[in-house]
Amino acid sequence: MTTREVALISGPNGWGEFGAFLEYGPQEASRWLASAIETACHPWPDAVRHEIAVNATIPAVPAAQVAGVLARFPGCTTAKVKVAERGQRLDDDVARVAEVRAVMGPSARLRVDANGAWSVDEAVEALGRLAAYDLEYAEQPCAHVEQLRDLRVALVRAGVDVPVAADESIRKAEDPLRVRDLEAADLIVVKVAPLGGVRSALAIVQECGLPAVVSSALDTSVGISSGVALAAALPTLEHACGLGTVALLAGDVTPCPLLPDHGALRAGRVAVDEALLDRWAAPPERATWWADRVANCHAVLAAAPQEGGMP
Repeated sequence: MTTREVALISGPNGWGEFGAFLEYGPQEASRWLASAIETACHPWPDAVRHEIAVNATIPAVPAAQVAGVLARFPGCTTAKVKVAERGQRLDDDVARVAEVRAVMGPSARLRVDANGAWSVDEAVEALGRLAAYDLEYAEQPCAHVEQLRDLRVALVRAGVDVPVAADESIRKAEDPLRVRDLEAADLIVVKVAPLGGVRSALAIVQECGLPAVVSSALDTSVGISSGVALAAALPTLEHACGLGTVALLAGDVTPCPLLPDHGALRAGRVAVDEALLDRWAAPPERATWWADRVANCHAVLAAAPQEGGMP
């Protein structure tokens, strides 16, 4: 992905962000719209902390580029490394993770994210090699929740000590609680927008009863602020969150982007700048496409308000 498109919605409580990925249909994307409406129209839950530690994010770049990417995340002591990129080899993943460990040092926390690309056997092989770099956990190593369950068993049998985190099995699942019921993960990764908003995501974390990491979907600072609000409201937060991704963007809609300060973000609303909205505005044909998309997703929410989180 080289370009990110979102729609911003202004309401009585500020701005909300609707950034469902372009390939998502109205049914799936409507949850993202519900989140934007909640943020724009309603107060967030009370915070129990005001600073959120965040991780650096390393895309599937060659090992030689790792240091340059890490330089965008000053003060971060945790890094998430993308692996299992299509067209790359396991050797590329190992080299990338090894370089992150070398640059960040032995005390840093490293986690890998395969976006569900491995089979169970491939995940056992890959994590067996990557475990040498002391992984905090592996995020969505396999696509399906049943595979995650089987992988946890296989890793124990293979003597590979890498916890498993569920991401897509939470945010793209019809029943995210199956991760809990099948004992398919050691922790969960939650994103506010695809779960329908801060309150909905908070309820899922509480029902799952597993440690949670709050992550983003390459949002602007408006979307990131909702993720920070969720992380700030969680009763416990044991891991750095994947909310530092504004550093990967060429621009933002606020003059004060949510960039990590000494590896952390502060909770709070974002002030949107009208001049920056104009600077990054989509061309008219894309704006029309997004307006139609908002209308289609809103119709889904209106038809099922109890599921969609309509205000």
